[in-house]
Amino acid sequence: MKRTLISSGSPFERDIGYSRAVAQGDWVFVSGTTGFDYANMTIADGIEEQTEQCLRNIEAALKQAGATLKDVVRVTYVLPDAAAFPKTWPVLRKYFDAVRPASMMISAGLADPRMRIEIEVTALKGSH
Repeated sequence: MKRTLISSGSPFERDIGYSRAVAQGDWVFVSGTTGFDYANMTIADGIEEQTEQCLRNIEAALKQAGATLKDVVRVTYVLPDAAAFPKTWPVLRKYFDAVRPASMMISAGLADPRMRIEIEVTALKGSH
């Protein structure tokens, strides 16, 4: 099976030494992705906007791998403030309501205090 490394162009990938996503066969593993707009390395203050940007970043990585958000089978959400998670639900429903992937939420510190959420997904191409 061919292994494809996918980059968003984020300096985090270069500095830390990882790929935004790795496609292996029909599987796509997207690294924990935050709400940074990688084109200009800015991040919104609000968790709702960050969640939206996370999912746009993930969607772009999946597209490079030949997959879509409809192929997502597993999601992990990491938030420094667990009490803020309900604020993300309308955005998450917008993207995943019809998909209904298996998921979990973890409350833990993130690498940058501006980050309000980090999202990691696993997708299986053609699973929808």
